Amino acid sequence: MSGLARILRRYGGEITGVDAQSTDVTRGLEQDGIPVAAEAMLTSLPEACELVVMSAAVRHDHHLVRQALERNIPCLTYAQMLGKLLGASTGIAIAGTHGKSTTTAMLGSILTDCGLDPSVIVGAMCSTLAEGALGSPVFAAPVGYRVGAPVCPRGVFKDRPGLLVAEACEFNRSFHNLRPMLAAITNVEADHLDYYGSKDEVVRAFAEFAHLVPPAEEGGLLIIGHENAERRTVTAGLKCRVETIGFSPGADWVVHFSPRDRIAGLSRNGACLAEWGMRIPGDHNAFNAATALALAISLGADPALAARSLGSFRGVDRRTQFLGERPVPGGVVRIYDDYGHHPTEVDCTLRALRDDERPADRGGRLICVFQPHQHSRTRFLLDEFAQAFSQADLVIVPHIYFVRDSDAERTKVTEAELIDRLRSRGVNALHLYPFEAIVEHLDTICRPGDLLVVMGAGPVNKIAHDFKSRAKISLAG
Repeated sequence: MSGLARILRRYGGEITGVDAQSTDVTRGLEQDGIPVAAEAMLTSLPEACELVVMSAAVRHDHHLVRQALERNIPCLTYAQMLGKLLGASTGIAIAGTHGKSTTTAMLGSILTDCGLDPSVIVGAMCSTLAEGALGSPVFAAPVGYRVGAPVCPRGVFKDRPGLLVAEACEFNRSFHNLRPMLAAITNVEADHLDYYGSKDEVVRAFAEFAHLVPPAEEGGLLIIGHENAERRTVTAGLKCRVETIGFSPGADWVVHFSPRDRIAGLSRNGACLAEWGMRIPGDHNAFNAATALALAISLGADPALAARSLGSFRGVDRRTQFLGERPVPGGVVRIYDDYGHHPTEVDCTLRALRDDERPADRGGRLICVFQPHQHSRTRFLLDEFAQAFSQADLVIVPHIYFVRDSDAERTKVTEAELIDRLRSRGVNALHLYPFEAIVEHLDTICRPGDLLVVMGAGPVNKIAHDFKSRAKISLAG
């Protein structure tokens, strides 16, 4: 919403905001000249209000929304407003069950470094977004948006409406509001089954999104994963240009990656277009980077400069994010924070960290603290979750994060069921709660050479930060 507000202002809008409480985000908006009122203090809409845009967290019976309807003021959801902005811009939308935020941030950084001056809205914080990966200082503040040029200054769409890069979220079919000129679908898997009910419905939703890309003669392009994206079903009957990307030699864009030295590359028609070093581990991140590069090249970016940008990309907050080291007697524990909350994300991240960090070579273990996100997701994907932790030496599970599910759904699965499934597969797993108890347990069991990764889409990352900060307390004691 904060990025949307800033981009709307670029189009000449006079923007004010309302939020439940003051946060770093609202204070940042106010510093940029967009006032944000406390919800409890605002009893009525401004007299001059012409449009209300509400986040997904706002109920339709909210008193300000009711006032807008009584005054015949249009009310749009975030996704609807984003769709209008994409339609007014040269829009690029990144869709997929996994990798949206990272790929979007990578593409935004590349296009900035290559002089295409994009606007970007991403659902995560990234320190290389504002000024590009090559232009950002090492300690640049992470942001989740960028406001670029109103007109594209160069490339394939030179002198057309400015580029706007955005995530295309599949939950609640919100991405059906978008009208991108270019799109990517990285992968399609069963998720949000509390809403969709089956994977078939998920696939149909992605197919409907793909059909929103305009015909090839108008410049429409879809780049879709060669593997794991249900591409034959999703692309059936499309009028836009369709190109595939993947590690398979049969893909239109072929991705290469060497995990040991983190060297990635992208080829087309048998010719290598670029190679770069990855600062973040995992072949899934190499795929995300290659997808961003393929889109950037399709927009007219220089491949060599784009590859340099990817080589300097420092990652996205909470996506395989290295937080630092915690001293313990005899050595250190290395700590990562990750947003993964789907079995595929868990498996990819743990494999990437074991391959890249190799804790066993230091006499250490891979310890994972994982907080399941939603009871419905845990229940629907329980067997898949049980298979996803094979790379971990120890898994610690706090309570399931309760969000959006009904109270009835909450009674249908427990943490104990996940623990039992993990143990049945030979995974050393235990349930601990509250977070403070987990931090204290980590204090006791962690030893030199261990690698700790804290995973989940809820507030579980507090464990990683608390464990790291307790080093000063422990040493002082």
